[in-house]
Amino acid sequence: MADLSRSIEDYLKAIYELGRSGLPVQTGALAEEIAVAPASVSGMVRRLAELELISHTPYRGVELTGSGRRAALQIIRRHRILETYLATVFAWDWDTVHAEAEQLEHAASERLIERMAEALGHPQFDPHGAPIPSADGHIEEQDLVPMAAVPIGTEGEFRLVSDEDAELLRYVASLEFTVGTRFEVIEALPFNGPVTVQRRAQGAQPQVIGFELAQALLCTRVGQAVAS
Repeated sequence: MADLSRSIEDYLKAIYELGRSGLPVQTGALAEEIAVAPASVSGMVRRLAELELISHTPYRGVELTGSGRRAALQIIRRHRILETYLATVFAWDWDTVHAEAEQLEHAASERLIERMAEALGHPQFDPHGAPIPSADGHIEEQDLVPMAAVPIGTEGEFRLVSDEDAELLRYVASLEFTVGTRFEVIEALPFNGPVTVQRRAQGAQPQVIGFELAQALLCTRVGQAVAS
């Protein structure tokens, strides 16, 4: 596929993320995601349809075509490889790599990205736990639940958090939660109350996690916790 403009790449990535539910993406939601005026979205939607990157049904929404999906996953692969490289090789904190990768993803060549992936040992996940699409356009989505949904007395493993809120990432890091951290839910108050968890780490103390944060931290359920 011919080189795409930065704006087109941003739209394709946004449509992919918004359309992960399997439903068409409304143009209003797309305008809000990219932070542009609805009129700008309408013009770009026409352009993307002309390029056969999306299909657009009036009053229903837009969906990626096969070529549009492949292009979106290629962009996402670039972004997540760049984040991983910056975090691994330069030891940048996970709250700083997203903004830098947003800039670099539009300029980095596929050759450079593949050399980075090779140097990293072809990682499967980025620093925030998001799966990295393969070079041939395959992505292995995870079956995750919010921490708030892990039952009391059950062990979970923190696997994913959005990379877009740097302040949230800094706070999660201050709690000593990183991707792969295991914990037991020891209390969950009703009516969207906080969740109390115990990290599986030497000397760790119970931690109270607010409901909103517990909804943002996506996890796998490992099984019934073993009494210590």
